[in-house]
Amino acid sequence: MLFFLWLACSHGLEEGEELPGGATTNTFLLGSNAFILPAENMLVEHEPSFYTGNSFFNQAWVETPSSTVNRDGLGPNYNARSCAACHFRDGRARPPEDDEEFLGLLIRLLPAEAGQTNEILEHYGPQLQNFSVLEVPAEARPRVAYTEISGAYGDGESYTLLEPTYSFEEEAFGTLGTDIIYSPRIAPGMVGLGLLEAIDPQDILSYADPEDLDQDGISGSIHYVTNVETNQTEIGRFGWRSEQPTIRQQVAGAFVQDIGITNPIFSDENCTSVQLECINDPSGGEPEIRAELFDKVVLYSSLLAVPVRRGWMDKTVLKGKRLFNDIGCADCHIPSYVTGEHALFPEVSGQLIWPYTDLLLHDMGPGLADQNGADQEASREWRTPPLWSVGLVKSVNNHTRFLHDGRARNLTEAILWHAGEAAESQENFRQLSKTEREAVVAFIESL
Repeated sequence: MLFFLWLACSHGLEEGEELPGGATTNTFLLGSNAFILPAENMLVEHEPSFYTGNSFFNQAWVETPSSTVNRDGLGPNYNARSCAACHFRDGRARPPEDDEEFLGLLIRLLPAEAGQTNEILEHYGPQLQNFSVLEVPAEARPRVAYTEISGAYGDGESYTLLEPTYSFEEEAFGTLGTDIIYSPRIAPGMVGLGLLEAIDPQDILSYADPEDLDQDGISGSIHYVTNVETNQTEIGRFGWRSEQPTIRQQVAGAFVQDIGITNPIFSDENCTSVQLECINDPSGGEPEIRAELFDKVVLYSSLLAVPVRRGWMDKTVLKGKRLFNDIGCADCHIPSYVTGEHALFPEVSGQLIWPYTDLLLHDMGPGLADQNGADQEASREWRTPPLWSVGLVKSVNNHTRFLHDGRARNLTEAILWHAGEAAESQENFRQLSKTEREAVVAFIESL
């Protein structure tokens, strides 16, 4: 114990940081199965629901009518046949390669001017679905192409970044033109969601500074959204722009928009008034996923464990931790919280956690803005993503693509895309020596 205390004082170790999820942390499995385990402290009475939820998260839904009555109702329009098709092994999706169909990367459609709409948006709705069941036309086939951008570090070493441009083929309900904003969203990892939901709202509020009153150049803001079940305004926590206040509403939105499965929260199919084949397609039930099964998927999504840290006492990792703080990354990627009380899942209550996020929206500059939306502040704002477990994405999902649209081919590129409120931190990173940059990345990969 005395040795640990000396090491902590000498090298910046903090008690408990090796267990990012507190008592929920997965300390058993890493590698390709690092994200699939339940909270280690999961209550015995929650185990049956967790594994049933796992089944409905992973198994594909089928078209109506079907003898598989608990799993029919797919579509009529959809982006994936199952949750796991995008969140493979509860991990993170990647953007398509070459001529692949989009799977795990979807396109939200927004008006060119906030608060306004147009006829084409009314034809397609808020999200583009590129698949459909038989006899129903898919809305369109999105495509992405990349332009290479060159840059250099302060020491002269060069780098390149990939800037995506989106286009569309086989548009079934009118041309998707330049008067629409296209907002690509990659499917993020699933671990630790219940812990994020348990963070006390006052802790989130304490980091918000929308007017930048402290004049540090960082003006993180809360996205207040409606809880559609209570009709109350709450802090948004989930989604790339914190569009959803609860895991329950996030899961419900994904079911209806991504898979076309109506549920206890969203009971209407995602058909617009001009999509007659979609409207006339038979339903798989009202709702298509029963309330008790839906609740089990919510429980499953709430109790997936964050993996234990690796190499957290390594000399290079500790150097990277110091630099991470020195260059300003921790100003938005807030390291730790003690969670409050969760009404449904005591497992996530009162835990010291290390997610490295403030759950706030930040202006990340025009380079990361939605396509056609660089002049809109809302198009440049993104929630600070949690950093826990990012170092295991390669092991679980066999790729290292990051940011909201997967454009970054590794964590270094993700840092280099930071601008706007993060411009100073990005420039500080760019001016580091090669060994210092590698140390910062090693620290992030250890989280």
